[in-house]
Amino acid sequence: MRKEKRIKKNKEFQQVFQHGKSMANRQFVLYVLEKKDQAEFKIGLSVSKKIGNAVTRNRIKRYIRQVFTELEADIVTTGDIVIIARKPTAEMSYEEVKSSLIHIFKKISLLRKTVPSRKD
Repeated sequence: MRKEKRIKKNKEFQQVFQHGKSMANRQFVLYVLEKKDQAEFKIGLSVSKKIGNAVTRNRIKRYIRQVFTELEADIVTTGDIVIIARKPTAEMSYEEVKSSLIHIFKKISLLRKTVPSRKD
């Protein structure tokens, strides 16, 4: 995922938290703020120190970025997306992270309808 597609500044995070809509499951909290003037979506990641050490937090962030890279063509928003990881993500594999994110994307209508939720 290119660095231009990431939310870095606290001001941008706060704007999404205050004006965006949110959805959650047991593993993630997702905030989405639609922006019509933006060409493509941008993501911000938040993984607390409560979840684990730096190695664990960075692994979770890599997994989330990889899911976005794989699903980039199927995401229908042009706004900002902020994902907050919750404690259960520390023990999850990549496939579990992917299926959990697809589940929450579908709940908030962020994906096209043709995306399968898991490999069969």
